[in-house]
Parts: sequence; structure tokens; C-alpha cells
Amino acid sequence: MEQPRKRSTKRKSAAPPVVPMMSEHELARLGDGQIAYIRMMTTKQARSLFPMIEGLPRKGSLFALHSADGTPIALTDSRQAAVGHAREGELEVASIH
Repeated sequence: MEQPRKRSTKRKSAAPPVVPMMSEHELARLGDGQIAYIRMMTTKQARSLFPMIEGLPRKGSLFALHSADGTPIALTDSRQAAVGHAREGELEVASIH
């Protein structure tokens, strides 16, 4: 006859909660007015984000320049043009992943 297994008395300790070093609002304002990022998007996403722009192509990819807080600044058909817009506005382009 098989003996019942003993329960382990070791308790798993829960990891302490991670406390953010800055709030979401502070993070969004980081580099405000000086830092921007470029995001590639579909034309469908672009139509949603930039409803005031008419005549967007039906298919393909576009590039949006955003301020550090996520506010859209410009929409272009190439990454190089988005970088050019950033330079004209004296913005540093940050890499996002």
C-alpha cells in the first residue's frame, strides 16, 4: 500500500510589491517639450489618431511623431520625414521598443 505524501511546510514568500519611482503623470511629462518618439502605424490606426487629415491612403504604413506625453505632432509617409519634423522642432527623438 502506498503511503500518503507529506505536505511541505515551507511557505512561499510573496515578493514585495514594486513601488514605482515616478507616477504615470511624471513619466508622461519626462522630457516634455524636448523629447519625442516616432511610431509606425497602419493607415487605419492613423485615421483614428488623426481624424482631421483627409486623403490618407487605404493601405500601407505611416509614421507618426509624438511628444513625450504621447500627443501626436505630425504624420508622414517615411521615418526620415518624421525625423526631419523632429529636428525642425528641435526635438530629440527617443528610441521606443
